[in-house]
Amino acid sequence: MTIEATDPQLAAYPALSAYLAQQSQQSQQAGQFEEAPPTYPTYPAHPAPPVQPAQPIHPVQPAAPDPDPDPAPAQPRPERSGPTREVFAERAPQTAAETGAGTDAGTGAVRVPALRIRPRVMRRGIVAGAGAVSLLWGSQAEPSARLDALFAGAAHLSGLLAGYGILVMLLLMARVPAVEHGVGADRLARWHSLGGRYVLGLVGAHGVLALCGYAAYTGTDVLRATAQLLGYGGIVAAAFGTLALGAAGVSSVRVARARISQETWRAVHFLTYLGAALAFAHQLVGPDVSGSPLTVWAWAMLHATVAVLIVWYRGVVPVRQALRHGLRVVEVRDESPDVVSVVMRGTGLDALRAEPGQFLRWRFVQRRLWHTSLPFSLSAPVRDDTVRITVKALGVHSRRMRRLRPGTRVLATGPFGAMTAHRRTRRKVLLLAGGVGITPMRVLFEALPAAPGDLTLLYRASNAAQLVLRDELEAIAVARGAALHYLLGPSDAAFDPLAPQALRDLVPELAEHDVYLCGPGPMAAAATASLLKAGVPQQHIHSEQFSF
Repeated sequence: MTIEATDPQLAAYPALSAYLAQQSQQSQQAGQFEEAPPTYPTYPAHPAPPVQPAQPIHPVQPAAPDPDPDPAPAQPRPERSGPTREVFAERAPQTAAETGAGTDAGTGAVRVPALRIRPRVMRRGIVAGAGAVSLLWGSQAEPSARLDALFAGAAHLSGLLAGYGILVMLLLMARVPAVEHGVGADRLARWHSLGGRYVLGLVGAHGVLALCGYAAYTGTDVLRATAQLLGYGGIVAAAFGTLALGAAGVSSVRVARARISQETWRAVHFLTYLGAALAFAHQLVGPDVSGSPLTVWAWAMLHATVAVLIVWYRGVVPVRQALRHGLRVVEVRDESPDVVSVVMRGTGLDALRAEPGQFLRWRFVQRRLWHTSLPFSLSAPVRDDTVRITVKALGVHSRRMRRLRPGTRVLATGPFGAMTAHRRTRRKVLLLAGGVGITPMRVLFEALPAAPGDLTLLYRASNAAQLVLRDELEAIAVARGAALHYLLGPSDAAFDPLAPQALRDLVPELAEHDVYLCGPGPMAAAATASLLKAGVPQQHIHSEQFSF
């Protein structure tokens, strides 16, 4: 089913009122509108009455004719004037919704735009740090052709790089807002996973090279050299640190991860901190770091900085947010047989500065749920100190969400994620959602600044019964003059509604759109491939996967 909502009348969504009122005022000056739009009331506790479509909903069929053979003629889109025309002329975000600037509700305090570190800058910084560590090693290395010296030099370099790599891995998972909001939680998780392999390889290489170098220096065999080295307390500590890092790495292997619970995996992963501490103590007595007071100071400051960031953003900030906001469950609402919405209320929630498209990590203080932090996107903007998430029963913990009781205390940490308006660089926007991936898309559908006709939402589902938040989506489409298309049908059907030509038919000038994508992994991968084939540049496809 397709809703082409080109009528400029407005419906009930307050997050849009400031933007659309400004646009309407500009249009009035140009003689396009006769009256100003009304102010939006807040969204109701229950879904709004559905907007009646022109035609019944039908699944997408192969080579089927348009199910609406006589659609109402689209009203001409008003010519935009003034600053609205230039909003997305530059790559840098220009609006408050994109930059995070504005004022806090109630206090009127001016908010400074959120700092974001772009992925390219982060990558360059990591590589530059590795280069600096290599230069540190090179400045102290003494050229020698002896076998033991060659082994020792390689062991020192691999050890320094391994220690630096451990710091980088911890920083990536420290939940620093500037990194999380600029790079994106899913990309950080992938970097962490890939970097962990390199770190474990460097740690293993350091141990083997050091052992071989010692054996060559003393003229003994490897077994005897191992026994002698384990007589030193520092070497024993390093060995235990290696085992701790190895256990964390093994638990993250896909086969092992599938066999253990989330709680067990997290507990084992905490061994990374032990491994990092033991590695730091080992390096402080090594020749490459201890050879200069300045080097010792710099190495210690790097470790202290990362430790402070971890303690602050993973420990202090969550506790402070819990005490400040006092979130509690207000209602658990069925959206479909396997999807529920959880409505929560607290105090001062505007201070979270949660942007459309972001998610938080939620800990529900209830039996069998309190020990797990669950990442879920907001499915509605923060409004009147009320937040909402919409969850599909995909695992043990998400199935237990249906049994949450009103009054349950909630600890929320965040927000996280980079799939927000600040990534937008083009005037026209396509939102592409699959399954419960509609949750962040629903908020973006309401909040992204866009003129009538510039915003399109494609919602992929197996059948009409799987569509969630449908009434709200249709009301937003009418309110905003946006296009809403439901792509229904099984994933193994002969006709693929996400094929390149099908997408081009649904979305005119597809290649000129920014695309926001969220859905199950296979669907997201197939949609990305189709978008690329349809001519959408890779840098204009914005997505995040939450299966980390």
